Amino acid sequence: MASVTQLRAFHFVATAGGYSQAAREMSVSQSTLSGQVRQLEAISGVVLFERGPRGATLTEDGEALFQVTSRLFSALSEAGRMLKSRKAEGGRLRLASDGTVHSLPILSALRRRRPKLMFSIQLQNSDSVIEQVVQYRADVGITAQMPQDSRFHVQPLTSMKVGICMPEDHPWAQRRAIAVRELHGLPFVLRERGSRTREVFEQNLSAHSVTLGEVIEVSTRDGVRETVAAGFGLGAIADLEFGYDSRLRYLPLQDAGIAINEYVVCLGERRRTPMIADFLRCAADAFQPADAVGRSGPEAA
Repeated sequence: MASVTQLRAFHFVATAGGYSQAAREMSVSQSTLSGQVRQLEAISGVVLFERGPRGATLTEDGEALFQVTSRLFSALSEAGRMLKSRKAEGGRLRLASDGTVHSLPILSALRRRRPKLMFSIQLQNSDSVIEQVVQYRADVGITAQMPQDSRFHVQPLTSMKVGICMPEDHPWAQRRAIAVRELHGLPFVLRERGSRTREVFEQNLSAHSVTLGEVIEVSTRDGVRETVAAGFGLGAIADLEFGYDSRLRYLPLQDAGIAINEYVVCLGERRRTPMIADFLRCAADAFQPADAVGRSGPEAA
């Protein structure tokens, strides 16, 4: 039967992508780790890594085991945190989010509950947020892409309308709104595929049979702002995410009927851990959507 020591050795090598890096992180010798993994392979009768000159790559069986050990060591870590006396006022949270506009009010409320809270924020597009949570690289996520996976707990957060931004000297800058059909044939600066803002914007274009002109793809929201400010085209952005930029103006699309819905997501098995439960409560208090009742599974949100 596999031991926890052997499983831990396998998990650290898989996470680090090789024996030398894992050995440095665990402060043990590379030969010790290699021996423990080989013992695990001998006991199980399966090959977990393909070994080559550039490192160790997981086999199909190794990938399957890595999913299990990720849950195992995440649960052990949570158990350790729960047993610490400071859990009521501190702790550590890893958040993956598709932006900061929704994240920061929730984290501010959470820190009022837990004054010694430590947290990190990974800014990703909506698809990547879900991936970070399911791979146990984030404890909770904020995303505009509702997970199509019954393992997730999904809590509605808020809704945003999509509009456009332009340089402050653009001929439309003094207008109060614009119709979708007026965008036909115009050059645009858009986020990469996987951005929910881009997806919803293009759904609204399709609903009005509008085709854009030249499209420049930029991988970050800040990059879109800079490229629009430099005059390369108009940009698509959600109303709550525009903020303030003296170089740019925001115009709502008055007939864009498809909105961007934001959700708080976590794995259902972890929703009642104290830190994540507090985060979900703070999210509901901060935004209070009409249907902000958390449910499990995508069909419920």
